[in-house]
Amino acid sequence: MAGRGTVKAHGGFNAKNDAEVLYKAMKGLGTDEDAILQLLTARSNAQRQEIKAAYKTLHGNDLVDDLKSELGGKFESLIVALMTPPIMYDVTSLRDSIKGAGTDEKVLIEILASRLPNEHNDDLEEDVTGDTGGNFRRMLVVLLQASRQQGIQEDLIQSDAQALLAAGEQKYGTDEGQFITILGNRSNAHLRRVFDEYRKISGYEIEESIQRETSGTLQEVLLAVVKCARGVPGYFAESLYNAMKGSGTDDQKLIRIMVSRSEVDMMDIRAEFRKRFATSLHKTIQGDTSGDYRKALLLLCGGDDNYLIQVSNKHILAFIFQELCNRFKERKNILVETTKIRRTENNIITILCLT
Repeated sequence: MAGRGTVKAHGGFNAKNDAEVLYKAMKGLGTDEDAILQLLTARSNAQRQEIKAAYKTLHGNDLVDDLKSELGGKFESLIVALMTPPIMYDVTSLRDSIKGAGTDEKVLIEILASRLPNEHNDDLEEDVTGDTGGNFRRMLVVLLQASRQQGIQEDLIQSDAQALLAAGEQKYGTDEGQFITILGNRSNAHLRRVFDEYRKISGYEIEESIQRETSGTLQEVLLAVVKCARGVPGYFAESLYNAMKGSGTDDQKLIRIMVSRSEVDMMDIRAEFRKRFATSLHKTIQGDTSGDYRKALLLLCGGDDNYLIQVSNKHILAFIFQELCNRFKERKNILVETTKIRRTENNIITILCLT
């Protein structure tokens, strides 16, 4: 998914100049939050680390400490996350999820099920396993071992599918170990082929069998692995939707996903979000957040897919946009909430729901 992020390395980058911009945004009375968010969301994580080093050299202070002292709330959490190197951010998120009373298993599942083997940290096993147990812990350990095989092993597709069927639907009880071994060690591309074969020989989708044959946190992590094997962007699109649906927002999850995927596959997540939920990620964030926090999230999102219009006749498309420009020429902002273009039986193009 490399290259499908919305945040790219900034051309003409100068760490010292950026450090000075941030210093000026924080010195004196008041803080220029807009200058901070506009700059940091337009730099790659590697560039932010260079800015941090330049800031320390120029002003003798730690940039993150200064940002924390000037900002607050969810906006502060988002900016601090942007300033953290990716693997360190995952490690911090995982350790935060297990410290204190109770464990946030959903954070463990999200991070360990979705990351590539080379994105894991070798020092996490003791932290994670000390606060979990049973088959759930076994699956987490397998994922932490980062030993997924590469590519598709044609000679194992049929036997893997048969082993999963024998371990669940065809067995009194469940051999959870087989599910853990196969789902935890095979590549995503290989697993997709196994799932297709499994459906042919069993008549079930693998998700159906996992739901029948397992329960609790083991079921959750196995289903997450399956979703990621089918497509990581789809998994995160669903996670973002769940973070914002209904009353209240899971801001920790929202920040974690928007930051960690902004340089990886945010474009694909946006496309999956639009396809699955008939609205854009941009619009959903806009309606569920506010202030500088919202501004920064929208910049990480990178665009509103509700504005995309698909039509085959380029002359008609040009006419439509000209009409829109004429209609709204006195307004600084044009908001087309939902634009649907359809051909009627008489090949007349009808525009619906313009606001």
